[in-house]
Amino acid sequence: SFFRSGQCCMALFILIVLSGYWHAAALYVVWLYLDWDTPQCGGRRSSWVRCWRVWKHFRNYFPIKLIKTCDLDPEKNYLFGFHPHGILAAGAFGNFCTEATGFRELFPGLTPYLHILPFWFRFPVFREYIMSAGVVSCSKKSVTHVLSQGGGNISVIVIGGAAEALDARPGSLILEALNRKGFIKIALKCGAHLVPVFSFGENELFTQLENPEGSLVRSIQNRLRKIMGFSMPLFHARGVFQYSFGLIPYRKPIYTVVGRPIAVEQNVNPSAEEVDRLHSEYLEALNQLFEQHKAQYGIPEHDHLVFK
Repeated sequence: SFFRSGQCCMALFILIVLSGYWHAAALYVVWLYLDWDTPQCGGRRSSWVRCWRVWKHFRNYFPIKLIKTCDLDPEKNYLFGFHPHGILAAGAFGNFCTEATGFRELFPGLTPYLHILPFWFRFPVFREYIMSAGVVSCSKKSVTHVLSQGGGNISVIVIGGAAEALDARPGSLILEALNRKGFIKIALKCGAHLVPVFSFGENELFTQLENPEGSLVRSIQNRLRKIMGFSMPLFHARGVFQYSFGLIPYRKPIYTVVGRPIAVEQNVNPSAEEVDRLHSEYLEALNQLFEQHKAQYGIPEHDHLVFK
């Protein structure tokens, strides 16, 4: 999985050092020092990596499908708010970091960048791999860089982040959104149009240990999240040859629906009231997107999004 890949790369790097090939490791450390800011400056994407055949197998496993509700002008920049986080944000990676679901054909002239925690770019070699897929840092500097480079760029941000992952379980419709306003402010400063994106099925991939607010488990998870910057959900799904327990995600379909853009006029110094107003408009558009499509993707009529 995504988590294990980073750890494996770190283990491989340490093994190279301990095996006597420290010269190669030293050269890479120098490269790492010189290249440290690249994840905050647009990354280093590779069309070849994004078109690997393995991504089609990844898409077909669930399967994953990208749904467009309207055309987007390639002369403009966009900020996609992706919901929900799920455990691993598989829909975000499959749709925006590969060409397996046809992003280039659906949105010609647009280039997506998936923003993730800067923590992941500290893993040697792994950072090169994820950057080649179009993954960059979620720092303010990184998002601003992408949205300030002419037109045709898309910053994809998983708005709920690590906190929302702790609520990811089958049937959950809880979104960490009420106090997430940083992306709104950046969109205003850069004049990037906001686009709500909802990924139906994202929370169905794993079962998570019960961790209600106020419980000991949740308290420990929240404390670790504040210390480390990422959450530690206790999850399981299926195994390779059996379906009762394992860390392989369940084979549940993921339908990622890209909504209509909210026009944003550039304002380099937005007031708190302007940020709040656009934030409310965004949440309303996200809720409408969900309500319009939920029946088609198996959500009961009486179920609604819960913003927290």
